[in-house]
Amino acid sequence: MSGRFRVQIAPSILSADFAALGAAIAAVERGGADLIHVDVMDGHFVPNITIGVPVVRAIHKVARVPLDVHLMIEEPDRFVEEFVTAGAAMVSVHAEVLPHLHRTLHLIKALGARAGVAINPSTPVSALEDVAGDVDHVLVMSVNPGFGGQTFIARSESKIRAVRELLEKNGNPAPIEVDGGVDATTVARVVAAGATILVAGQAIFGSPDAEAATRGLRAAAEAALAAR
Repeated sequence: MSGRFRVQIAPSILSADFAALGAAIAAVERGGADLIHVDVMDGHFVPNITIGVPVVRAIHKVARVPLDVHLMIEEPDRFVEEFVTAGAAMVSVHAEVLPHLHRTLHLIKALGARAGVAINPSTPVSALEDVAGDVDHVLVMSVNPGFGGQTFIARSESKIRAVRELLEKNGNPAPIEVDGGVDATTVARVVAAGATILVAGQAIFGSPDAEAATRGLRAAAEAALAAR
C-alpha cells in the first residue's frame, strides 16, 4: 500500500505566533510543509473565534504552498466563495452543519478548490455515505474542534480505517486528513490507519524550531507509510 499515497504535512497556524505568521510559514516551508492548514472558527459551531478572509488573503500572498482551509463555522455556504477567492486551494466543511452537503461540495469544486468533508469525533462515518464518491478529501477530527494542543482521541484510528473502507467501496482514492493531537507519539498510528494528510499545530509551532519539527514529523510519517 505504501506506493499508493504520498504523505503530506500540513502545519496548522492556529498554534503559530499570529504576530509573525509570515516567518512561521516560511519556517515550515523550509522544513518541507506541503500545505498550510488554516482553522477558521466562528464562536458558534466551535467555542472559539480565530481568523477570517482578510488573514487568508494575507497568508496567500506569502505562502509558497497551497492553503488548506478548514471552515469550523455554522454557515459555510455564505463564505465559501470569499475564502476561495482569498486563496484557499482546499476547503473542508463540516457534515454536522450542512443539510445539503452534496450541494456545498459541488459549489466548492465549481469555484476551483478541492472539496473536503470534516467529521467530529462523535459523528459517525455513516454521515459520509451519500457523498463518499464526491469528496476530494475527508478530514477526521481526532480531537473536539475549537482549540489547539488537545490530546489525541485513540478511537480515531478505527475511524480513519472505516473512512478508508468507505472511500474504497465507492472507488474514490481521496486522501484522508487527520487533525488533532498529531505528533511524534501518534504519527505512526494515524498513518498506519490510512491517513496521509497530517495536520499538526502544537507539535510544530510549539517546538523551538518549527522547521526542524516539520522535517522530523515528515520523516516519521514517511517511515510509517513505507511500513504500511
